[in-house]
Amino acid sequence: MRVALVDYGAGNLQSVKNALRAAGAKNIVVTADADAVRAADRIILPGVGAFAHCMGALSAIDGMIDALNDATGPAAKPFLGICVGMQLMAQTGEEHGTHAGLGWANGRVRLMDGSAGVKIPHMGWNDVLPAQQHPLIEPGEAYFLHSFSYDGDDVIATSEHGGAVAAAIGRDNRIGVQFHPEKSQKYGLKFLTRFLEWRP
Repeated sequence: MRVALVDYGAGNLQSVKNALRAAGAKNIVVTADADAVRAADRIILPGVGAFAHCMGALSAIDGMIDALNDATGPAAKPFLGICVGMQLMAQTGEEHGTHAGLGWANGRVRLMDGSAGVKIPHMGWNDVLPAQQHPLIEPGEAYFLHSFSYDGDDVIATSEHGGAVAAAIGRDNRIGVQFHPEKSQKYGLKFLTRFLEWRP
């Protein structure tokens, strides 16, 4: 099984790669090549930074958006978006203006509400609370670091930070998590193991 870890200059690739190895992945390809993404059995899109910058960097790679759409759409290969990688699954992001995302999930990414006195960014360990049954989501604690959050359909887990915040979204063979599995120790490694074994 080949796992493609998409390299578009916007993710902590080495940490994610190390966590995937610890979770049992044997063949991990860190790549910015659209054909390698199409050829993979599983695809992971990490992401750190601003929505618009990350989407711009992804779009700048020749053929990458089409490869992601093809591989995770008609070919239905398992996909995992991490942090901003999850947010890019949305229709739009509202950081520094409104910007189009991949459009896989019917929702938007907007600045979290700090009016309840909670600190923004949402940083540190927090509960992952399943919102519906999903084979990859279990209750537990994970590590979060974000100032913007997803608001829309297909929320499969939440976390509490001045109200419910989307911790994971998913439909069919695509899943995204707002938390960082690679920083979430035992919980994160078990999650990645389930992803590697997933047969959606």
